[in-house]
Amino acid sequence: MIYELEKLKLSHERLRLLYQVSNVIHSTLDSQEALQLIVSEAVRVMRASSGSLVLINPTTNFLEIHAAQNLPSAARKLKLRVGEGITGWVARTGKPARVGDVTRDPRYVSVRRDVRSELAVPLQVQGEVRGVINVDSERTDAFAADDQELLQELALQAAKVIHNTWLYEQLRLKVRLFEALASVSRTINSTLSLDEALRVITKEVCELMSARMCSLMLLDENREWLDLRASFGAGTAYIQKPRLPVSESLLGVVVRRKKPLQVANVQADARYQNVEVARQEGLVSLLSVPLVFSEQTIGTLSVYTARPYNFSNEEIQILSALAELSAIAIEKARLYERIVDVEEQLRQNEKLSALGLLAAEVAHEIRNPLTVMKLLYHSLDLKFAAKDPRAKDAQIIEAKIEHLNKIVEQILDFARTTEPQFAPVNLNELVDELGLLVRHKLANQGIKLVRDLQKDLPLVAGDAPQLEQAFLNLMLNAAEAMSDGGTLTVKSGLLMTEGQPAQVVMEFRDTGEGMTAELQKRAFKTVLATTKAKGSGLGLAIVGRIIETHHGQIRVRSRLGRGTTIRIKLPVK
Repeated sequence: MIYELEKLKLSHERLRLLYQVSNVIHSTLDSQEALQLIVSEAVRVMRASSGSLVLINPTTNFLEIHAAQNLPSAARKLKLRVGEGITGWVARTGKPARVGDVTRDPRYVSVRRDVRSELAVPLQVQGEVRGVINVDSERTDAFAADDQELLQELALQAAKVIHNTWLYEQLRLKVRLFEALASVSRTINSTLSLDEALRVITKEVCELMSARMCSLMLLDENREWLDLRASFGAGTAYIQKPRLPVSESLLGVVVRRKKPLQVANVQADARYQNVEVARQEGLVSLLSVPLVFSEQTIGTLSVYTARPYNFSNEEIQILSALAELSAIAIEKARLYERIVDVEEQLRQNEKLSALGLLAAEVAHEIRNPLTVMKLLYHSLDLKFAAKDPRAKDAQIIEAKIEHLNKIVEQILDFARTTEPQFAPVNLNELVDELGLLVRHKLANQGIKLVRDLQKDLPLVAGDAPQLEQAFLNLMLNAAEAMSDGGTLTVKSGLLMTEGQPAQVVMEFRDTGEGMTAELQKRAFKTVLATTKAKGSGLGLAIVGRIIETHHGQIRVRSRLGRGTTIRIKLPVK
């Protein structure tokens, strides 16, 4: 009866201790703090001299001490292989070990000179051994079977705590990563320069992933080589390393398979082509994901760590999402560069058109006095003796007049080739296409483009390229007049007047600096009458000529400081 009572008291005491321990170790969601509390409570409950909690590193498969009580600092750095020492044996077998005299156990690896007995139990998280809880004593046979049972119960409680704190850490990491991902996406897409976009991508990715270095490589035009286009955290050795062949390199596998690739240690992987560079730069673990746009790989985005690391599924998904955003940003920047090139080409075409128009008008102006000079010369009927030097001069004058006349005819023939080729044109579609073309220029100047286009607008008979040039000139001139930003409104409509053919009306209204009355009078006149190279100069003269050849009308209304409205009427097809 007394034995049963003592047994009941011991059971009650064990339950009381477990309850206390459970309250203590469940008091935090911080994973490292929870591990330290588990060890401290295990040492206290077991009346041990010291204790430790070791976890299995999934990347290296080593047992590493994550929390300890009363262990010297040198012992805390000890790493054991699974199966090595008493702790390693417990981790490998999943069974507890109670050793009364460690000096007689060949498995024992000494961590503290005074240790005589050890008790170690496996730490199982969701049925898998993830670590070991150890307690040591300076007394021989310090731990009984009841102590082993109590520590196993404590390990069960600890496993739940560890699992919960890990889940909490994962959720917190996910929240932080996705918040950062949203921020990175805004940053990446805020730039239009390709080089700037690549620089932002590598910097943001490196900081978000807490990586040692981030690199971005793009395929060349022949899709045979990967060229380093941007990096963050890279040294000279990495930046100057040779380009990588897609067919033979490790990152080429990422391109060909369009799948992420993870390498535990690039310094020891025979597939990695720049092992020596990795050693110089201190690069260890690698995660590389493909940059894919429109189902086609355009490069790779890679992060390196400075120590062995196993990237989680969440981190792989985050880097893949960043790569997707990066591919869009890269193609966006490339498209913008092409748009800028097209804009510049259109500007050059405008200058050429102006020069052509100028040449034609000069030819017209020269032709009349040249004809008079030719008639007067022949009417003089200049005849000199063969030996008179003036005879040779007269011949030269006649030849040069004929030469000038041919040049004028050639210029006029060239000008006639620019006559419009009429076909049905949808002016609303023309405006929409030009809006796409100039949207970045307008955005950069802080100009808002408003399109007020009438639906079902009738077609007009015209030369689409020439009308496009005219409308582009008007939009660019409006932008030049709004250097501090403003609003450009393009409006279309149908004008029906009794007794007259229907006309399509196009209005281009800006909020710029406006034009003087004198400039308005000669805005669309001959090129030779203009005095301004921008705004209302050559561009508007070309517009006037194009609208005139399309049998249309053009008018301008403007007030200084209040903006300008240019109204065009074109006959319906």
